[in-house]
Amino acid sequence: METTKTRATRAKTAVETQADLPTGLILPGDCVEAMRSLPDNSVDCVFADPPYNLQLGGDLSRPDGSAVDAVTDHWDQFDSFKAYDDFTRAWLTEARRVLKPDGALWVIGSYHNIFRVGAILQDLGFWILNDIVWRKSNPMPNFKGTRFTNAHETLIWASMGEKSKYQFNYRAMKTLNDELQMRSDWVLPICNGAERLKEGGTKVHPTQKPEALLYRVLLATTEKGDVVLDPFFGTGTTGAVAKRLGRQWIGCERENVYRDAAYKRIEKELPLDESVIETMQSKKSAPRVAFGSLVENGFLKPGTEVFDKKRRWVATVRADGSLELNGSEGKQVGSIHGLGKDLQGAPSCNGWSFWHYEDAASGGDMKPIDAARQLYLLATED
Repeated sequence: METTKTRATRAKTAVETQADLPTGLILPGDCVEAMRSLPDNSVDCVFADPPYNLQLGGDLSRPDGSAVDAVTDHWDQFDSFKAYDDFTRAWLTEARRVLKPDGALWVIGSYHNIFRVGAILQDLGFWILNDIVWRKSNPMPNFKGTRFTNAHETLIWASMGEKSKYQFNYRAMKTLNDELQMRSDWVLPICNGAERLKEGGTKVHPTQKPEALLYRVLLATTEKGDVVLDPFFGTGTTGAVAKRLGRQWIGCERENVYRDAAYKRIEKELPLDESVIETMQSKKSAPRVAFGSLVENGFLKPGTEVFDKKRRWVATVRADGSLELNGSEGKQVGSIHGLGKDLQGAPSCNGWSFWHYEDAASGGDMKPIDAARQLYLLATED
């Protein structure tokens, strides 16, 4: 049984270890060598977007003959499956060493690599908790018409072992999804629009991930102050979202151009605006909108004050889409519907029409939060 003295010693050791970590820095060079410089059991979460080892078999072209962007960079090229497997085993071994006993691993990939990665991480002792299907709302078509349109990628979420403890913010995910359990299929757009980093009109990185994807991952499985390691940092999506959510981050990236772009991106004052959403669905066929989607994508940012029409109650939007109200009866927390119902002592409440906000774009006019929902729907129109 752990004594008070033992707990205090363990907490002191954890604080000292974190103080020695290169948080807020991108370690240059090979990720395996970079991770070897980190202490054992020192990070809370690893999010990895490794090379996919694409087996393209030639250039990709549209029907009009124009070239399609594809990953042809040297960092995604391996001589054989064995070479890729050896590389995968090496970085996963280091990831396992630096993770805390209650830490967790996220890996994203496509059909080219995710099955090989999954088998290796299981061989190393990781325990798969979920496979998440990121269903792209606006995927690139299969121009040749020879296969199904490749419209998803797979994320593996794994703990350190079958009986290991791990962080899962179930309540936050349910609130983010309008009081429904968050499912393992996530419909999110690919990274494009203003969020896509470009230099001279050219994409800085070919596989930049959308910030909304990392927002959900980190909000679900880390806490404020946790250390998140990304061994394949690229242009810094993990660091940008980690900073936004109050997490510490460490990156590994061997390409100078990506490191430079990532530092510039993260050093900017980052608003909680994940991107201007684009989807392939029309307004008529769009799915039910969760309030958390507006928060997740920046249409109502965490910290925004919302209030009833008569301004009897003023609440603050939190990062997971819940509302917090500090009143004469103390702190109250709930969803837009649940908190509105409790405050009125009513059997139910339509939070979309009950809560209002001041719209800066229209000079501070008071609008129901349903107006922000309509903006979201408009942005996600085909």
